[in-house]
Amino acid sequence: MLRLSGLTLPLDHPDEAMPEAICARLGISRADLLSHAIVRRGNDARRKSAILLVYTVDVALRDEPAVLARFAGDHDVRPCPDTDYRFPVMAPQGWSGLRPVVIGAGPCGLFAGLILAQMGFRPIILDRGKVVRERTKDTWGLWRRAQLDPDSNVQFGEGGAGTFSDGKLYCRVKDPRFLGRKVLEEFVKAGAPEDILTEAHPHIGTFRLVTMVESMRRTIEELGGEYRWQTRVDDVALDRVSDGRQRLRGLHLHDGSFLEADHVVLAVGHSARPTFEMLHARGVFIEAKPFSIGVRIEHPQSWVDEARYGRYARHPVLGAAAYSLAHHCASGRTVYSFCMCPGGRVVAATSEVGRVVTNGMSQYSRAEFNANSGLVVGIDPAKDYPDGPLAGIALQRHWESRAYVAGGSNYNAPGQKVGDFLAGRPSTKLGSVVPSYKPGVTLTDIAQCLPDYVIESFHEALPAFGRQIRHYDHPDAVMTGVETRTSSPIRITRGRDYQSLNVERLFPAGEGAGYAGGILSAAIDGIKVAEAVASSIMAVR
Repeated sequence: MLRLSGLTLPLDHPDEAMPEAICARLGISRADLLSHAIVRRGNDARRKSAILLVYTVDVALRDEPAVLARFAGDHDVRPCPDTDYRFPVMAPQGWSGLRPVVIGAGPCGLFAGLILAQMGFRPIILDRGKVVRERTKDTWGLWRRAQLDPDSNVQFGEGGAGTFSDGKLYCRVKDPRFLGRKVLEEFVKAGAPEDILTEAHPHIGTFRLVTMVESMRRTIEELGGEYRWQTRVDDVALDRVSDGRQRLRGLHLHDGSFLEADHVVLAVGHSARPTFEMLHARGVFIEAKPFSIGVRIEHPQSWVDEARYGRYARHPVLGAAAYSLAHHCASGRTVYSFCMCPGGRVVAATSEVGRVVTNGMSQYSRAEFNANSGLVVGIDPAKDYPDGPLAGIALQRHWESRAYVAGGSNYNAPGQKVGDFLAGRPSTKLGSVVPSYKPGVTLTDIAQCLPDYVIESFHEALPAFGRQIRHYDHPDAVMTGVETRTSSPIRITRGRDYQSLNVERLFPAGEGAGYAGGILSAAIDGIKVAEAVASSIMAVR
């Protein structure tokens, strides 16, 4: 089969238009087209008067070599790539070695555990939180009653932070082995809609993610894997190998027990601050990493739909419109949109008592009234938090604590209308935009919760974004703060073998270790690390 990319058709095209367009593009007769299958569908909305659908399709032809010869050098016509996943190693029949351990049951830990289980290594998966249904109840406890469980919340528990998000399943990582396809196929097996295999920007939504995570847990357990919930790792046991190098031999758990382990995947997520502090104290090599800080900004979804799609707003094929914005300030800072959630809501995402953190989520339908997105400024350790590997965590905590106080010290988020923010005055009443954050929003001056360089950058970027998306800087748009958990503030540096630079058989992975950003990239990293663990196990047998 051949893969044909960049095939464009009108938004409301009939089914028969597809084979006709394929034949026209390839210069073949209808009889020469044996079959076709859609691989990817996106849209081109640059001209709102004529929005186009953009397809990638796999086609079977009578004479594929002749067509390939005619289109030599055309990257849009090429042999169909092999996207099948193949395990690099498998455990021997009856393998009974020391079982690998995965710390963390988010997207990275979930796929590390799944791949290890499918290869026959029967992993043990530890998580400080609870199973996803119980975790959901605890999360609602914060949203509905302002009651926080520090071990079971948006950040910690089965499914990780991605469970309470938009469920976006796309990323910018290079994927020559099509590991992302493996992730999507496993999600479909677990109950995700099949359209995630073809949509250019697939998403799932929170409710579907919950049932999928449960299904994948059952698969891992059926393959011999084991979960241990409400199990926090308090320390690591290390043996000195040589000057500057150590080797992992086990884990000290919160209940005082010791778990012998010589291959551990560290997939703890970007909010595992006590774990980062413990690892740093034990001499595990950690470095500060850039991340971003800002707020969540909300607009009615109808404003975004009309700005992006014009007369095609709310077209059923297009769905709720999204956006991606970036502005390079005169100061050298960059302001950009982050984790945009069409038809969603802003949620309380803290994991620590006395701090406020915002994030965004939406359901598969994306049918709620508001659109929300992170509005954030990139920051850098060399300039903004130069005081060691853990300085970024201290910075996050400082502004999260300020937000808690500004919100009323009751987990309300501090909020402000864009018009008031640009005018430099506190907000005292809402306008046409009603914020969605629960347990509630306290109107104030949000500048007290953000560094001066973020405030200055927002003043420059908001009008610029308003010129790109009509109403973006509308005076009634609402900002709630703070958004500090955009990515991990540290990187647990690893080598080409995916092991820590100075601790053998410790495999830092995913977003918390600084190697991913979002569900798909974290899952892909989990697969890569699981493969590395399996290869290491077989090498030391």
